[in-house]
Amino acid sequence: MKLYAVTGPMAAGKNVVCSILEEAGFACVDADVLTHKAVEISKDKIIETFGTEAKQKNISLLNKDGKINRRSLGQIVFTSPENIAKQEQIIHPIISKMMDEFIEENFAQGKNVVLNATVLYKIETIKRVDTIIFVTASFCKRFFRVLKRDNIKVKQILQRFHAQKNLFTKYKFLNTDIYKVNNNVSIKRLRKKILKIVQK
Repeated sequence: MKLYAVTGPMAAGKNVVCSILEEAGFACVDADVLTHKAVEISKDKIIETFGTEAKQKNISLLNKDGKINRRSLGQIVFTSPENIAKQEQIIHPIISKMMDEFIEENFAQGKNVVLNATVLYKIETIKRVDTIIFVTASFCKRFFRVLKRDNIKVKQILQRFHAQKNLFTKYKFLNTDIYKVNNNVSIKRLRKKILKIVQK
């Protein structure tokens, strides 16, 4: 069995690539989904870490149902590299554990596994990956995708894009196969590119 990572900057088309691989029989797990779970698991620690700053900025970190408001948390976390690092220290070990469990479960069923994650290089599980598919797209295409999809402020979009500007360099030095895939193409051409990579 092989372990693949699908990564790349925000709104490059990682989910589309994973859907192509799922159609081909791969088991895919989305790190965003795991992140949401990890945030709730570590809710108390997150409130303890960011609660004071949120209060100073008149931002509520909790929804009415008592769950973390991820958009509000993002307004705090993405304002500085220090805050990003603080959140990562809290949730990344949890995400890594959940990924490892997913891998073992699906390897046992004879399935190749795909990890869909932007910052997988920061997570311990990266050491297990056999092949990286790095998905890219133009700045404009990604910007308008986020604007339409996520309904977040332009300033926040630009902050997140800036935080990911050197993302490819974080992966290209890893001791594993890496393929850079441009997603400024049709779904048909993208599918052909992706299936060609995994058939090697």
